[in-house]
Amino acid sequence: MSLIFEFFFKQYAQYQTVDIILEIIAVFFGFASVWFSKKNNVLVFPTGMVSTLIFVYLLLKWELLGDMMINAYYFIMSVYGWYVWTRRVDKTHLTPISRTTSNEKKVGALLFMATLLFVYLVYITFNKWTSWVAYVDTITTAIFFVGMWLMARRKIENWIFWIVGDLISIPLYYHKGLTFTSLQYFGFTLIAIFGYLTWREIVNKKLQKV
Repeated sequence: MSLIFEFFFKQYAQYQTVDIILEIIAVFFGFASVWFSKKNNVLVFPTGMVSTLIFVYLLLKWELLGDMMINAYYFIMSVYGWYVWTRRVDKTHLTPISRTTSNEKKVGALLFMATLLFVYLVYITFNKWTSWVAYVDTITTAIFFVGMWLMARRKIENWIFWIVGDLISIPLYYHKGLTFTSLQYFGFTLIAIFGYLTWREIVNKKLQKV
């Protein structure tokens, strides 16, 4: 049992207690945010904002620049998403779940490529392009940027980006020494799968009524 505990958590011996507590709090609110997203509940945004603010602080402190930028972007997009999700398209209906349009796919592709370039330049500027982690970090950042943008616009395809990004992040965050965050992304993957199925059912029911 002690060997298992050491395998997963030995890296925390180097961290301050307050940082470990903050990471656990951020993970809790992160889970809450993804759960509310699955439930199509606007509370996805305030809970997500708490989690991302804490992670911005921790990741900046630990010099994980790509991850820090992801969370800073999440916070900004949460403000935008909160507005979109509560905006009324008419007197009685809020912005509905829908599928991505052809124009949105083009915008998403441009956002993906622009993010790759931006994160690469940041890593080069701060001399952090030193290992394979930087390559993977750049790709996952681009995936999550598009996923968050689609979620803010209430597009069902956001879940596909979350699933792919979460699967990559599980081993990536463990390698970085953030075991609790790695476990968080494992949970995120499961919730994202069920989230996609739930949203797909909502969209299909809406189409049947048309």
